[in-house]
Amino acid sequence: TVFVVSFMTAGVMTLSQSVGVIMGANVGSTVTAHFLSFNLSDYALLHIAIGFFMTFTAKRERVKYYGMMLMGLGLVFFGMGIMSEAMKPLRTYEPFIEFLESMENPMIGVLAGAVFTGLVQSSAATVGIAIAMASEGLLSLPAGIALALGANIGTCVTAMLAALGKPVEAVRAAIVHVLFNVLGVLLWILFIPQLAELAVAVSPQASGLEGQAQAAATVPRQIANANTMFNIINTLVFIGFTGWFAKIAIKLAPSQPEKKDVIIEAKYLHEDAIEAPALALENVRLELGRMCKIIKTILHDVRAAIINKDRKQIDKILSMDHKVNILETSVLEYLSKLRREELTEKQSNDHQALMTAAINLEKLADVIKEDLGEIALHFIEQDHPASEITRNLFQKYYNDVRLSLDDAVKAISENDQLAAEKVINRKADIKRYENELLSRKSSRLGTEEEDYLQTARLEISLMDKLYRIYSHTRGIAKVVLPAAIIEDD
Repeated sequence: TVFVVSFMTAGVMTLSQSVGVIMGANVGSTVTAHFLSFNLSDYALLHIAIGFFMTFTAKRERVKYYGMMLMGLGLVFFGMGIMSEAMKPLRTYEPFIEFLESMENPMIGVLAGAVFTGLVQSSAATVGIAIAMASEGLLSLPAGIALALGANIGTCVTAMLAALGKPVEAVRAAIVHVLFNVLGVLLWILFIPQLAELAVAVSPQASGLEGQAQAAATVPRQIANANTMFNIINTLVFIGFTGWFAKIAIKLAPSQPEKKDVIIEAKYLHEDAIEAPALALENVRLELGRMCKIIKTILHDVRAAIINKDRKQIDKILSMDHKVNILETSVLEYLSKLRREELTEKQSNDHQALMTAAINLEKLADVIKEDLGEIALHFIEQDHPASEITRNLFQKYYNDVRLSLDDAVKAISENDQLAAEKVINRKADIKRYENELLSRKSSRLGTEEEDYLQTARLEISLMDKLYRIYSHTRGIAKVVLPAAIIEDD
């Protein structure tokens, strides 16, 4: 759901498309119950030992992750074994047996499963306990299915709590989750006996066992199969109504009007994504791309202000720079929080690169606002027009700087080394334009009227500021290039 929310916020996935993913996630999460239904507790310590060894001795990150996964599964199986052993005395405890008998009523079983799951915030825990009780012959199949159905409702509490204070996309995703699960349970609550018969039909039978021993051997697998079939059948039933789910979610959680008392705020920096560093880093890239669009607008407005001699355009530039400063602060604060997470070597490198890019973008915006803005005002005030040759040279210079900014942002946002190389390779052309402009100013100083000196100073100053902008784009581009290329440069 965290991934889906980020994709929707980034505009690469619609809410209707996300409904199918959420339904699929519901099906996929039932695999946990199948793991728990196999009696693997006898081998759990072996899994834990091997996983521990892989996690703490391996040098490769991938091997460490496999070790963590193996050790985690081992701990789950070991815990299930302990839980199952602890429940054996309950076989003869009369109050507990009476409580289990009351769960033969589907409504009570569903309610118990929903409440317990809501409290422990884990549907897997509820289903796991149901399987543990069934493995001791304490729980019948219909009661186990009722608990599993209730767990599907209870887990919605987790989704709703996770959506509190989050963007409207997160709230809508949580609403879709609630609608799907609750409607699915309501659809099946009167057909639990039929679902139990179907689970028995597709599950392996324990030949040679009778009574409680047979139930202990077969019911855990049947509960797991019933839980999966419940979610698969619900998905097949509701998959044709994804548009309706989306419409209901949008109606229940309409878009909030933009805050008029706020200059700007981060759009992609979701706090819940920090727990998934790879996703959080992509969110930072998206926010940097947003910063860049503002900076490109500022750069365009400076040029337009000079050409049109428009002082109001300069005031607009000053206000837009505040937006860049706010976003840069938000990005750095987000990266600071992300740094506290456990990052891989590659993620650490990406973290540093994105931080460098954010700082360079902010400096770049300051150059445009403080230096280019001031020069633009002088150009507006003075009446000496530049020659056509000079205007053409500045146009080429400006276009190369603008293209370098575009490529630098593409390089950092998409980790595109070819785009970064284009930025570096433009240095020769930009230097050539610079030399041509300096040569032209030098040759004309003694032949023009006295006020030309002031114009020449402004034009040379403008050229210097454009080169500073280009230098910052190079600083952004270099963070994604191999060290060998940077050294050659």
